[in-house]
Amino acid sequence: MKHVTVYDIAEEAQVSVATVSRVLNGTAPVSRTTRDRIEAIMLKHQFRPNAVARSLTKRETGIIGVLLPDITNPFFPEVFSGIEQEGLASDNTFFVCNTLGDYGRESHFLRLMREKRVDGILFMGGRVNLKACDPSLARELAEHARGIPLVVVNGDVKNAGLTRVATDEAAGTGLAVRHLIGLGHTRIGFLGGAPHMSTTAVKLRAFRSAMRQAGLTVEERWMIPGGFSADAGREQMKRLLALGRLPTAVCCVNDFTAIGAIKAAVERGLQVPADISVVGFDDILLARHVLPELTTVSQQAGELGRTAVRVLRQLMGGGARPRKTTMLAPELVLRQSTAAPGGGATASIAAGETGRRAALPPRGPSGE
Repeated sequence: MKHVTVYDIAEEAQVSVATVSRVLNGTAPVSRTTRDRIEAIMLKHQFRPNAVARSLTKRETGIIGVLLPDITNPFFPEVFSGIEQEGLASDNTFFVCNTLGDYGRESHFLRLMREKRVDGILFMGGRVNLKACDPSLARELAEHARGIPLVVVNGDVKNAGLTRVATDEAAGTGLAVRHLIGLGHTRIGFLGGAPHMSTTAVKLRAFRSAMRQAGLTVEERWMIPGGFSADAGREQMKRLLALGRLPTAVCCVNDFTAIGAIKAAVERGLQVPADISVVGFDDILLARHVLPELTTVSQQAGELGRTAVRVLRQLMGGGARPRKTTMLAPELVLRQSTAAPGGGATASIAAGETGRRAALPPRGPSGE
């Protein structure tokens, strides 16, 4: 079967190659009759324009680069699912890079994306989640952002002037703490995270603030860091249970940590939530499939991804610039892992209400 080119289409339609190009790229008006004739011929030959040639003409590749830190953590594929849904609607394809949170890999992939001439970049994890990003890493990211539209997702680099989209993690932590206090808990701990990570620092500040506003004491020995994985959560709960006086509830830095914490509690013969209530953060798919089903804070991962693409598209369009920060409101998802202290009758949810959501009041995008 002969390979049909744009020249063949132009010859059969008895128009110039430039006219066919205008129909393909929408770069200039073409009469309705001529357009219909050209499109009918392209359909007859099942003609598909060469992507490389179109990119040279339009100076666009249609590719969005996505850097994420851990493709095995369900939260990031859920964010990417939203990215993909929104991007495919505008005919974008994706160059996805798993950085493993390694700054050297991030730098390598940023250079590679520049070479591949991606139209824009969405950046998650790694250096953008550090409390204090190394100045050379911050400069590198800012330099790339000056050359290619770039949006940071759930992170930030201070004084780099980057556009960001994030879920309000401080507000989400406040929702979790106030939920436990509302159930009657006064002895509450916090498990997981790493002191050098901004997401941990934000959640710890919000935890302390919510406790202080309720007139409750924060017991430092019940604040146990040590990572973000299920194994880390299991070890953190084991350390907590080795103490004398225990809290009646714990907030966890993410759902993986909470799942590990529940496992350790059950291994010690405790019942969740009768003996200790557990709240997670993220609302990954697994949260509704463990026993007990996990009460958690939803970051609205899919909507986070969709919003990030919409903001990136504004940057790529060259028109009105988006706000520096677009913030999404979190939601508290009430399930089975929380109840009143001592397993009292006032549970976190009534029978049949598993999965009920308690959200912050609706908020529009906010700017810095």
